[in-house]
Amino acid sequence: MHKVTVIGAGVSGQGLAILAHDLGYEVFVSEKKSINNETKSLFTKNNITFEEGHSEKVFDCNEILISSGIPPQSEILLSAENKGVKLTGELDFVLPHIKTNHLVCVTGSNGKSTVTSLIGHVLNRAGLKAGTGGNLGTASSVFTRENFDAVVLELSSFQLARATRNLGAEVGIITNLAPDHIDWHGSYENYVEAKSRVLKLRAAEGWGIIQDRDYDILRPSGKIITLSWDETTHHDVTGHIFMADDRALLTLNGKTSTLFSYTDTTLIGSHNLENTAMTLCAVKLLGVEINGRTKYLLEGFRPLPHRCEDAGMIDGVQYIDDSKGTNVAATVTAMRCIKGRKVIILGGQGKGEDYAPLAEAVKSECDYAVLIGEEAGKIQEALERGGFRNFRRASTMEEAVNISQSLAEPGMVVLLSPACTSWDMYKSYKARGEHFCKIVREKSEQAKS
Repeated sequence: MHKVTVIGAGVSGQGLAILAHDLGYEVFVSEKKSINNETKSLFTKNNITFEEGHSEKVFDCNEILISSGIPPQSEILLSAENKGVKLTGELDFVLPHIKTNHLVCVTGSNGKSTVTSLIGHVLNRAGLKAGTGGNLGTASSVFTRENFDAVVLELSSFQLARATRNLGAEVGIITNLAPDHIDWHGSYENYVEAKSRVLKLRAAEGWGIIQDRDYDILRPSGKIITLSWDETTHHDVTGHIFMADDRALLTLNGKTSTLFSYTDTTLIGSHNLENTAMTLCAVKLLGVEINGRTKYLLEGFRPLPHRCEDAGMIDGVQYIDDSKGTNVAATVTAMRCIKGRKVIILGGQGKGEDYAPLAEAVKSECDYAVLIGEEAGKIQEALERGGFRNFRRASTMEEAVNISQSLAEPGMVVLLSPACTSWDMYKSYKARGEHFCKIVREKSEQAKS
């Protein structure tokens, strides 16, 4: 019997283990940390053996399956390579077994979760049975168990870095590119190379959708549609999305038509207009009729939690939760896409990024900055070097909101978009965002009473 070891017992690892079991393999799971009781029960129910803490048992197999978050410099993977054990990434193992008529793969530095979810929403509204998952939270292996009209997968750079086989995507999307996860990939060039595989490994006649500004670094081949806010200056490719003043226009096969009007969506920020344009373009490429239906197809979609989400209003000041802004590019985008005077809350655990572009954006977009977490000092230094000194320091989220409330005037926005991970103070960006929203709700209720 073919024996496999799965490294990692998170969502991705669990999915790999169950799929391998269903394929008739003998499965062993090795998790570096502890495994929760629910996961242990799942493994036991399926006769999957496991361990907490890596041992030599890892190598007693024909093949090692690597779940998505395991870094390439992991000691256990380096040992496996030295021993000559076959290593297979999640996508190479799972995607050949996915049951669907249409596969869409989405990646990018920011916006990929929104685009993935929105494509699934639009397809379902159009009457198709569509599933969304991947890095979004539902393991890609889930879509090997039943047939779907369409499957839309969000793919991280971690997953793509180990992808070698054709993904088979009818549409591959890179929402945008900016430095991220450099500590994991080793360089920005390696990060871009990983992201670019969503295009390089798409189906032979598949489409690619990218930002026009990313064309020169990606240099994609085949059928490509670019997006920009400039109607006249863009690369000569198969098609182009132009973000006009009040609508997005798609030029394809020499014909230009309205993709959607901006009033068709309730999402906040110009970056979400780009996300919507890429979404509707992808859906159109799948053969779904969208003309005259875009308002209906987009209707009912709720912004993903902690991604430029309205957290509430206090004394005429709007509070926005963008806790998912965990890198500089995401936060810069949020600042520039949300109009009006702002107080921004920054800081957390860093990723080794350069904060100079962050400081430049803060100086041009914000009245004040409130700094928290491990990176507060480094961000402060960058702000000072950039000539911005309207900052305050806070030790907790409560203090940060209190300070922001004292600085903001009616008509302004208080934006939580930290440009850092949450792991110094919270277990996840979700927990950080939920705490921020809880504080805002309580203050809003107090203000009304």
